[in-house]
Amino acid sequence: MARKRSFTSMLYKLARLSWDFQVLASGSPRKMVRRAKNKLIGRKLLRKIW
Repeated sequence: MARKRSFTSMLYKLARLSWDFQVLASGSPRKMVRRAKNKLIGRKLLRKIW
């Protein structure tokens, strides 16, 4: 069963998603690559920690 997120947690998640959309909407390939790289690095670190 999935755990219910707190309101604050949902707001942080929405803020991160809105930044992703803002980067995509900018049309700048440099920003898109940097954002994708940061997300991948974060996911790899999370797997090693957990």
